[in-house]
Amino acid sequence: MARMEIKNLMKRYGQTEVMRDINLDIKDGEFIVLVGPSGCGKSTLLRMIAGLEPISGGEFLIDGHRMNDMRPRDRDIAMVFQSYALYPHMDVERNMGFSMEIRGDDKIKRKQRVLEAAKVLGLEHLLSRYPKELSGGQRQRVAMGRAIIRDPRAFLFDEPLSNLDASLRVEMRLEIARLHKRLGATMVYVTHDQVEALTLADRIVVLEGGNIQQIGSPLELYERPANRFVAQFIGSPTMNIIPVSPAQNGVTLANGTCLSLSDTLDLNAAAELGIRPEHIHVLPYGTGDFDAEAEVVEHLGSDTNLFVRVDGIGPLMVRVHGNVPNQPGDRIGLRFQLENIHIFSTDGRALGRRITLAA
Repeated sequence: MARMEIKNLMKRYGQTEVMRDINLDIKDGEFIVLVGPSGCGKSTLLRMIAGLEPISGGEFLIDGHRMNDMRPRDRDIAMVFQSYALYPHMDVERNMGFSMEIRGDDKIKRKQRVLEAAKVLGLEHLLSRYPKELSGGQRQRVAMGRAIIRDPRAFLFDEPLSNLDASLRVEMRLEIARLHKRLGATMVYVTHDQVEALTLADRIVVLEGGNIQQIGSPLELYERPANRFVAQFIGSPTMNIIPVSPAQNGVTLANGTCLSLSDTLDLNAAAELGIRPEHIHVLPYGTGDFDAEAEVVEHLGSDTNLFVRVDGIGPLMVRVHGNVPNQPGDRIGLRFQLENIHIFSTDGRALGRRITLAA
């Protein structure tokens, strides 16, 4: 297993700086997920860890040893890519053990290691099949098995589930979580899917524009986002954002509703209020804190999404557990869960939460 340290890491392409001042300490056996929108630098960071991209500045260490100039094969790291990259003319057993074959390990040792990895991944009955005879999920498990065979110090995953359909993605998420539990290995996982990040990670690293926006556990990022970007990126559906202006002891919404704070906060920079869709109650018309009209109703079975327009404020999304009788055009009342409201400053920084309605 391995502890990784990233210190003031920087990446340039020519004169263009794409990543700067990246600092991250990855504990031995930790599952770290790098998440963010396309172009944020998450795959570039993973490739620098793997040695597939040169480091322009700063340091990368494994167990205290500087890796900047070490070749990828000398870092003892296994990488699982988005594409399975299996040899079509080799069966599963040979695909999984090919790294040992080219290293010159004897056949008995190769077979033993392949069988051990196949048991971990549930591939014992597929060892004689060829890649064309496998499903997408099975091919990805073979690619993971090929990585396990190497017994590396750490595993890197570069969006390994993006080519799979929805049901297989769920299945493979569970497979990767089980794999981490069995091996106790250090894993760094890149995805643009924040659901994968929330369900797999010990800690999540949120990147945007080549910078780290926040590092924390899934619940920390969900409940205490450091800024507006993290608040809207983590959580599905995304957080509602409502413009506000500073008021005495609180903030004022566009429809004139005043919210007073129970916390002592500097609200001079308050510019926006954030509330997640699942933190809004739907009530009969006229009985809530706000009145609204339902515009679109999405029945999802376990939940219902209501896209509503609040009088004097604008569009919001509300998520209700179970099915609701509301239809487009219905007038409804809304009430915020006051303990789950967030306030953001003019520069997007999170100021605080836990507010109450003024009398």
